Amino acid sequence: MSGPGDVPPEVLDRLRAICRRLPEVYEEPAWIGVRWRIRARTVAHVYTPDPGRFPVYAQYVVDGEPPTVMTFRAPLEDLHGLTVGGFPFFRAPWGANVAAAILGADTDWAEIGELLTDSYREMAPKFLAARLDVGAESAD
Repeated sequence: MSGPGDVPPEVLDRLRAICRRLPEVYEEPAWIGVRWRIRARTVAHVYTPDPGRFPVYAQYVVDGEPPTVMTFRAPLEDLHGLTVGGFPFFRAPWGANVAAAILGADTDWAEIGELLTDSYREMAPKFLAARLDVGAESAD
C-alpha cells in the first residue's frame, strides 16, 4: 500500500465483482479511495483512512497498518443489529443510516454482497431496485 486512501487490489477486485451485478452502478475515484454510485448517490465507499487524521479508526490499526474500511447504507431497522456486535461492523460517524465494515483476511464476502445489495436498494430509484427482485425470482 502506498498511502492513505489506497485500497488493496484484492479488496477492489472483490467489491467490483459484487457491484458489477447491481443495475447501472458505476465506479469512480472518491476524495479518498473508491466509491460505487447509482446516479449521484453512493452505494459503497472503500478507503484506507489515516488514523492520525481520523482517530475513530485508530482502534482498528493492526501491526501498524491502517484498516481498509467500507461504508455503505443500511436500512435503519437493520443498522442496530448489524453494528451492536462490534467488529468488523460499526456505525459510521456521519449519516443516519451509514454503516462501516473493516475488510480483511476474515471478511465474509457473501455477507458483504448481501449488505451492498441492501445498500443499493436504499439508494437506487425504486424501479431499478425492483430489477434485483426480478433477477432473484428467476434464479429460483
